[in-house]
Amino acid sequence: MPAWAATLTWKAAVFITVMCCALAALLGVLVHTQVTRQTVGQAREKALARLADVTAAYETGEALPPGSGIDPPGLPDALRTLATSGDRGTLVADHFGRPAMWAAAPADGHALATQVDYSQSARTIDSLDGAIIGSSLLAGGATLLVGAFAVTRVTRRLHQTARVARRISAGDLDARVRDPRTADPARPQDEVATVAGALDTMASTLQRKLQTEQRFTADVAHELRTPLTGLSAAAELLPPGRPSELVRDRVRTMRALTEDLLEISRLDARTEAVDLDVYELVPLVERVARMSGTPTTVRTGPPEHTARVRVETDRRRLERVLGNLIANAHRHGRPPVVLTVDGPVVTVRDHGPGFPDYLLDDGPQRFRTEGSGRGHGLGLTIAAGQAAVIGAGLDFRNAPDGGAVARVTLPEHPEPDDGEPDTRTGPKSGPRQEE
Repeated sequence: MPAWAATLTWKAAVFITVMCCALAALLGVLVHTQVTRQTVGQAREKALARLADVTAAYETGEALPPGSGIDPPGLPDALRTLATSGDRGTLVADHFGRPAMWAAAPADGHALATQVDYSQSARTIDSLDGAIIGSSLLAGGATLLVGAFAVTRVTRRLHQTARVARRISAGDLDARVRDPRTADPARPQDEVATVAGALDTMASTLQRKLQTEQRFTADVAHELRTPLTGLSAAAELLPPGRPSELVRDRVRTMRALTEDLLEISRLDARTEAVDLDVYELVPLVERVARMSGTPTTVRTGPPEHTARVRVETDRRRLERVLGNLIANAHRHGRPPVVLTVDGPVVTVRDHGPGFPDYLLDDGPQRFRTEGSGRGHGLGLTIAAGQAAVIGAGLDFRNAPDGGAVARVTLPEHPEPDDGEPDTRTGPKSGPRQEE
């Protein structure tokens, strides 16, 4: 069935139409039956009264009126048989192409019969049937229009509630339905207003909890910076040796974690300002690979897709995204780690066990861990947040032959129409080196 057939509007329209047709049919049958019974009854009484006059005339030997006689032509066989068997009866049948009410009685082993015109009564019944059908169609159409209008008002509110729910799930916690029926508690509320009010309440509660969490994360990170700065300075004063190296290493790790927490809090608060410019993508990717200090291979796609590919982005944030993806590939995957540039798409792949299922289903989550030490910290979460800030697409998948694949899709900057170089092109890196 088509998708529109599953909508509430369609189902309601079908239900209303079926109920209207059923009700109209029931009423039409009842009216038709009752009127037909009355009309036939009146015609039968008239035919029997005429038969009584014909019988009296036959018994006295008088001339029979027109349309009457012994076994007259056109007399239905069923009525003739009934009369010859000694009973009286009536029957509606055609007489020379016109409906007639026949009445017959026994007379010396024959059928004494008469008939009265039934065409007017038949036309009355036909006109009544036409009026019933016409009024039923009119009433059904009017009911369908009114019902569709009423249902559309309900479904429009449901669609509005669904749109707000999708905006909330996408991260817009300021979205609200604000159904006018929920503004006044004294006003009667229907089920749609109840759902809309519950969604608004849920969104407000969720927003407050997330804001509390964001403030807590930011406050903790800010409070940690001061003692960590002092601890870092004190660690530099320690005498050389293995214990001093361990202390300095742990201090650097804690400082990096604090900076990550601050970055997460800024991303959550949506206060990041983007500094967009146009850059050649291949030199920028090669520079990130070199700065990572890891044995990362850089490959480029076909020259017609990759040569002088320009993207409009924030270089610092893109470097942060790619750097985190490279670090995650080396930390949780296995070499070789390969960066592939194909047009405005950069792919980071390792040859390890691949991303866990929860990450593929729900995206990066902070400090999510599994058994056997598998999981991830803040690196992928920051990469996803920074990619969203610069308008890049970031998706995660596993390669069919093994390994995790992270793909960054950047907005490509079109080449100038006149063929002149773009003066907004950012700094270029040196010759490409593969590590």
